[in-house]
Amino acid sequence: MCGIAGFCDFNKQIKKHTLISMTDMLSHRGPDDSGYLYLTNNDSVIGLGHRRLSIIDLSPSGHQPMSCENENYFIVYNGETYNFTEIRKELISLGYTFVSNSDTEVVLKAYICWGNEAVKRMIGMFAFVIYDKILNQFFICTDRVGVKPLYIFWNNHTFMFSSELKSFHSNSFFQPRINYNSLALYLRHGYIPSPHAIYENCYKLSPGHFLILNINKQTVEENIYWNVIDYYNEPKDYISEPEAMIEIEKILLSSFNYRMVSDVPVGVFLSGGYDSTAVAAILQSHRTEKIKTYTIGFHEHEYNEATFASKVASCIGTDHTEYYCTQKEALNIIPNLPEIYDEPFGDSSVIPTVLVSKLARSKVKVSLSADGGDEIFAGYSKYKTALVYYNYFSKLPMLVRKSIASFMKIINPDMIPFFRKRYNFATRYEKVRNIVNTSHIVNSMDIVSRIFMDNEIERIIDHHFTFPATFFSDYGIIGKENDLINSMLAIDYKTYLPGDIMTKVDRATMSVSLEGREPLLDHRIIELICRLPSNYKFSNDQSKRILKKIVHKYVPERLMNRPKKGFGIPIEYWFRDHLKPYFMTYLNKERLNRQGIFKGSSIEKIRDRYLEGQQQNVQKLWVLLMFQLWCEKWGHQ
Repeated sequence: MCGIAGFCDFNKQIKKHTLISMTDMLSHRGPDDSGYLYLTNNDSVIGLGHRRLSIIDLSPSGHQPMSCENENYFIVYNGETYNFTEIRKELISLGYTFVSNSDTEVVLKAYICWGNEAVKRMIGMFAFVIYDKILNQFFICTDRVGVKPLYIFWNNHTFMFSSELKSFHSNSFFQPRINYNSLALYLRHGYIPSPHAIYENCYKLSPGHFLILNINKQTVEENIYWNVIDYYNEPKDYISEPEAMIEIEKILLSSFNYRMVSDVPVGVFLSGGYDSTAVAAILQSHRTEKIKTYTIGFHEHEYNEATFASKVASCIGTDHTEYYCTQKEALNIIPNLPEIYDEPFGDSSVIPTVLVSKLARSKVKVSLSADGGDEIFAGYSKYKTALVYYNYFSKLPMLVRKSIASFMKIINPDMIPFFRKRYNFATRYEKVRNIVNTSHIVNSMDIVSRIFMDNEIERIIDHHFTFPATFFSDYGIIGKENDLINSMLAIDYKTYLPGDIMTKVDRATMSVSLEGREPLLDHRIIELICRLPSNYKFSNDQSKRILKKIVHKYVPERLMNRPKKGFGIPIEYWFRDHLKPYFMTYLNKERLNRQGIFKGSSIEKIRDRYLEGQQQNVQKLWVLLMFQLWCEKWGHQ
C-alpha cells in the first residue's frame, strides 16, 4: 500500500522540487521509502513519485518508481495484486525474468507482455501509472471496485495524478476553484460520486477504468474494462441454496486467504456483525494460531457493538482487542478530518473508523475489513424502504401519481404545526413527493438515501449549479433478468460503495499508515453472487439470507440474531453537548455570508432548530460542518 503522484507537463515548466513536494504530501500513505523520477523529453516534462508502505518484499528491490526493459517502462503502483505469484509463474514460462519478489514488478511485466489486457488477470486492489516510452504514453488504471483512489487534473496542457487531492496543492500551476456542481452532489449524497471531484478540471478515475494519455497527441482516452452490471445482466444461475452455499464459501475462503499473504503482521476489524464475523470466523477456522481482531465501542448503549464483537471473538477464538471511544477523543479527531479527507466527506462514521485504524496499527501493519457485504448481500434497510414506497406507488397510473406529486408540491409541511414536530419531516415529505414520480426502483433507492433534497440544496447554495450525471443513471442498462433487489444492488456497488465506504476506509487506514484490505470485494465474489436469484439475499424482509446461513455454521445464531446497528456515532447527543461550539462557530450566518458560498440564514435556521431540540436531522449539519472545516483547511474562507 502506498501513495503515488506525478505529472506530464507539456508546458515544460514544473520542476523536480514540485514532484518531490507533491509526493511527500502523501508520506502518511508510505512512510517506509520514497522515490522520484524526473524526465525531460521533446514533448514534455514527466514526473513519477512514490511513497512506500512496505508489505510485500520488504527489501530495497521493491523500491519505486520501478523500471525494466532498458528503462523503456516505469511504474508507480499503489495496492496489492494478490494473485501475483500465479501471474509471475506464467510470465516466467513465457521467458520473463524477475529481480524482486514484489507484485509491482509482476504488474509492470504483465503490462509489457499483455498490454491493456493485463489488468483483467489481476485479483486485487490497485491504482497504478505506467510510463511506456515505446508508445510514448501513460497507462493509468484503477481496480474494479475503487478500493484504491486516483485523482486526475487535466488543464492548460498540464496533466497530474495523485492518490489524494492534497498533492495538487503543492503545484503552483494548480488553481483550486470549487466546482459548484460537485458541491451540490456532496450535499445530496454526503460524498462526491465518481467521476466528479470538488475542484474544477479535476476528476476521479472511476472503478474498473483505465486511462491512456497519448503524449504525442496530448490526448486523454478513458476506457472501461470491468462493469458489475455486465455480470448482473448474465442469465441467473438457479442452483439450489445448499449448492450456492458451497460455492460461496469456497470463493470466500480463497479471497480471505489471499488477503492474509503478507511479510508483516495482519489483523481483522471485527464489529460482531455478519460481514466481519464471516471474515474472522472462516479465517480462524482454518488456522491454529489466533488471528488478531479489533473493535471500537461507545458508552452510548444504542450505538455500542463492542459487547457483541467480544462475544463473537470469544466464540471463534481470536486474540481480541476493544477500545471505547469518548466525546473527548471524537473532539480530538474532528480537527484532523479535513487533512485526512482532503475532499469534502460527510460520513460521520469516519471517527470510529480512524480510531479502530489507530488501534490496529499499534499492533499490525495490515488489517482486513468487511466492507461490501451490505451491497453484495442486500444488508441495508434502505433497500426495504425503497421497495415499500416503489411497490405502493407503482400500482397507481402515472397520471394519478403526477397529480399526487403536483398536489404535494403546493403544500408546505413546515407551515403545519403537527408536521413541524415530526422528525426531519419536511425532507421526508419531499422524498415521498419525488418517489411518487419515479419510474425505476433505483431512483427510489437514490432518493431514500439522500441527505439534502434538491429543493433544499437550491435554498442553501448561493451560486448557479446543475446536477451532473452519475452512475446512478446506469439503471438504464440493467437487463430485464434483474428484479428490483438486484437492480438496487448493482447501482449501489457502483456508487455508494466506492464513493462513500471505500473513501472512508482508505483515508482512515492510510492516515495512520495501515494497509486496509477488503476480502469481500474480490471481484470473483460479486461475479458469483450477482448471478444468484435475489431471494437468496433478501426475502420476506430478511436480508443477507445466504450469508447468515454460512455464518451460522461457525457462530450460533443466538449470538448473531440482533438488530443491525451499523458503524455510526452518537453525534445527535454530542453536538448538543461538548461539540456544540463547532456548530456555533462554523455554521454562523455572518461567517457563511462572508465566505460567499452558502446562504447563511438558511443554514443557521437548520442549526437553530436542532439546537432548540426540534426533530432536525443532525446528519445535515454534520455534512455542512465537514465542508466548512474543509474550506478552512484548504483556503476557501
